[in-house]
Amino acid sequence: MKTVAVLGGGPAGSFAAERLARAGLKTIIFDEKLAWEKPCGGGLTYKAYQQYPFLIANDTPKKLIHATTLAAHNAGEVKLPLSRPLVIYSRLDLNKMLLDRAEKAGAAIEKTRVLSIERRERGWRLRTQQGVAEADFCIVATGARNPLREVGTEWSAKDTMTALGYYVQASRDQIDIQFLPQLEGYIWVFPRCGHLSVGICGKGEPAQALRLRLERYMDDRGMAWRGSKFYSHMLPSLESLGWRNNRVAGEGWMAVGDAGGLVDPITGEGLYYAMRSGDLASRVVLDDAHGILEKAAAYRAIVAREFAVDLEFASTLARRLFLGTFLFNSVPARMIQFMRRSPRFRDLMQDLFAGTQPYAELRGRLMQNLSGTVREVLTNLVLNRVIPESSRAGL
Repeated sequence: MKTVAVLGGGPAGSFAAERLARAGLKTIIFDEKLAWEKPCGGGLTYKAYQQYPFLIANDTPKKLIHATTLAAHNAGEVKLPLSRPLVIYSRLDLNKMLLDRAEKAGAAIEKTRVLSIERRERGWRLRTQQGVAEADFCIVATGARNPLREVGTEWSAKDTMTALGYYVQASRDQIDIQFLPQLEGYIWVFPRCGHLSVGICGKGEPAQALRLRLERYMDDRGMAWRGSKFYSHMLPSLESLGWRNNRVAGEGWMAVGDAGGLVDPITGEGLYYAMRSGDLASRVVLDDAHGILEKAAAYRAIVAREFAVDLEFASTLARRLFLGTFLFNSVPARMIQFMRRSPRFRDLMQDLFAGTQPYAELRGRLMQNLSGTVREVLTNLVLNRVIPESSRAGL
């Protein structure tokens, strides 16, 4: 293999390109935007910077967040200290840092749009705004709005969520999360360097309705959104069937990050999965044990093993979590009440924020922390309503 074309210069594409170029492979990133902003972008969990320490040990502006407040209707709020902080970047700064690393590793960067790709007998022919390029292999990192329909994941409207928000000139030291009635999603307030990102992500509701929910929330809290910069973005949020049919690789190509649908269906978090899938794709490309025709299957298998199976399970849990009820109140409200009363439940939430608690093991962990009658009651009344029975197979 001589040349790899990386179609997209976001976190997934940049990280894959860095790995490939550092290994000595000729690597070219094609992207018409390069570093750009997103409404919620920039939050990295402990799982991400533990695996890739450079994400916290660098000179790029960032904020370390050591606490979050969660709130829900009819439950008030609860503050959760974070023993393993979240790291929040401007997505613009994070993307620029990752592109710089790729370029220093030897990757070439072409600021242009890829208009079409054509599979040839021994590689790919790419038509761009600047002309024609050839490549032996393609890493597809074109994001959720992938214009190249021959490659990358395929989804319907029900396999997406909308994220939108405002940048507000203010500062604070914690994250706020607000659950809303009858919304499969939540409002966030993320502190960044120099401003707040205040936004909402949701599924199954029009963008305009989500925006109205967000603006009412901001009005109630005295946050000035009029005149603030507004952003909107679509995110993959695959249903269970979407995960089972997910098209992440094919002959001569692999999709990474949003282009592969690799986003947490509950939180909407995608940065870790973007970077991790970029890393895994680069490893498969570089592994001479797999021929071109075998690389797609190898990549699908490693992505499934590392996180896709767990994210598929999360897709069955999301609706129950956001819209379910228990004892005449919403599941988010009961969750906040449990956090007030149970140190063990707070520990569980700590691990969810850190990214270290698999969804498929939630039921088992809750069961281990209960005993006797309490276990029996909660199993019958809570776990069976919120966490699907099928999760037992993974415990």
